Amino acid sequence: MSETNQSEGLLATAERLISHARSAGADQADALVVRRRSRSASVRNGQVENTESSESDAFSLRVFVGQKVATVHAGQNADEAALAARAVAMAQVSPEDPHACLADADMLASDWPDLDLFDPTEPPAEALIDAAKKAEAAALEVPGVSSSVGAGAGAGLFGMVLATSHDFSGAFERSGFSHSVSVIAGEGVKMERDYDFDSRVFYGDLDAPELIGRNAGERVVARVNPRKVKTGSNINVVFDPRVSRGLIGHLVSAINGASVARKTSFLKDMMDQQVAIPGLTLIDDPFIRRGPGSRPFDGEGVSMGALTMVEDGVLRQWYLTTAVARELGLTSNGRASRGGGVSPSSTNVIVSPGEQTREQLIASVGTGFYVTELIGQGVNAITGEYSRGASGFWIENGEISFPVSEVTIASNLKDMFKRMTLADDIDTKFSVAAPTIAVEGMTLAGD
Repeated sequence: MSETNQSEGLLATAERLISHARSAGADQADALVVRRRSRSASVRNGQVENTESSESDAFSLRVFVGQKVATVHAGQNADEAALAARAVAMAQVSPEDPHACLADADMLASDWPDLDLFDPTEPPAEALIDAAKKAEAAALEVPGVSSSVGAGAGAGLFGMVLATSHDFSGAFERSGFSHSVSVIAGEGVKMERDYDFDSRVFYGDLDAPELIGRNAGERVVARVNPRKVKTGSNINVVFDPRVSRGLIGHLVSAINGASVARKTSFLKDMMDQQVAIPGLTLIDDPFIRRGPGSRPFDGEGVSMGALTMVEDGVLRQWYLTTAVARELGLTSNGRASRGGGVSPSSTNVIVSPGEQTREQLIASVGTGFYVTELIGQGVNAITGEYSRGASGFWIENGEISFPVSEVTIASNLKDMFKRMTLADDIDTKFSVAAPTIAVEGMTLAGD
C-alpha cells in the first residue's frame, strides 16, 4: 500500500474518532495520528553492534465538554468508540480551563504548499551498515585517532494526520536520514572525544560518510593535550556554530508564549523592546523546502508562513498556539506542536548573518576563548543567568592557539544578546541556523 493510501486510511480513522466523540457527548474534538518508521545500524571497530527497525502509529483524541478538556492516547487496533467514551467521561470530571479551545475556524488551512518533505528512498540495512563502516574507517585513518566510540546510520519517516470537529483534515510526511561517528584521541586520562554527524530530509543530500569521519577525526585530534587557563572577567568568548545554535535556542525558548504566560521567561515584559544587538533578525519559517523543521500546517491545522520574531534586535512576536494566544490576549500565529499536549514551538529558525567571515571574527577578537563544547544545564530561564562548563581553544593574537578544557563561562543572557557579533557562516541544514557568534564581557573560571 502506498504512503498516500495509508495516510488516507489514518485520516479516516481520525475522522471516525471525532464522530464517536461527538456521539459520546463532546462539544468539540480533534484527533491526531503520528506515524513513525525508523531503521538504523551501528558499528564499532568495523563490527556491527546493532541493527534496529521500528514502526508505530500513535492515536491521540482531544475532546471538549464546554470548557472542560481531556486527551486520551492509544495505539493501533484500539476500540474507537470506547476510547472516545473514556475521553468524554474524563473531560466531564475535569476542572474548567478558560483558555482551552480548538483553533478558530477562520484560521484553519484549506490548502498548503508542497514543501518536498518526503523521499521514498529506503536504504537496506546493508547500505546503512556500509555507510557507518565508511564513516568510522575514515575517522580512524586520521593520524592521532586512537579508537572508535562508534558510528551509525539511519533512515526514518515522521507522518502527522490531523482532523478536527470543525472540518479541518490534513496529513503530511517528512523523511529523515543520518550519518554519525564518534572517536577518541589520546590515551588514559588524557583521552579526548569528539564527533560529527549529518541529518537531512533527502537521502541524496547527506554529506558523504567519509567526510563525516574525516571531520570527526580532525576535530578530536585538535583537542588532545588541553590546557587550563586562568580565571578572568571581561573575556571575549566565541561560540562555534555547534554551540551557538544552543545559544540562539535560549532566545527561542525565552520568546515562547507558554513561558511568557507562566511568567517563566526573562523576556516576558520585553515585547517591542530591544532584546539583542541591532542587526540581529530572527526569522521562523516553516515553509522552507526540505527544511529540517518544515511543516505545511501546525498541530492545530493553522498554516502560516515565515514570521519575523526578532527584527533588528527588537522583539516582535511570541511563539503562540490558540490557547496561549487567548491567555495573552493575542491571536495564534500557527506555531502549535503536538506531543503530550498542544504547545508553542519553533520550526526553522534562521538568524541573519553578519558581515565577517568566521576567520575575520576570530581575528577581531584578539585574545579570547573559542568554545566548541558546552557541559551542564546551567541556564536560569527566569533570570537569564548563564553558567556552563566549556571546552574549546584559546585565541591568541587573533588565531586559534591551543586546546582548553575544564573551564566555566558565565554571564546573563540579557547582556549576552546585546554584546554579540555575528559571522556570516549560516548553515540552514539545521533547524536552528546560527553562525559563529562572539560575545564580549563574559567571566571565565579556570585555574
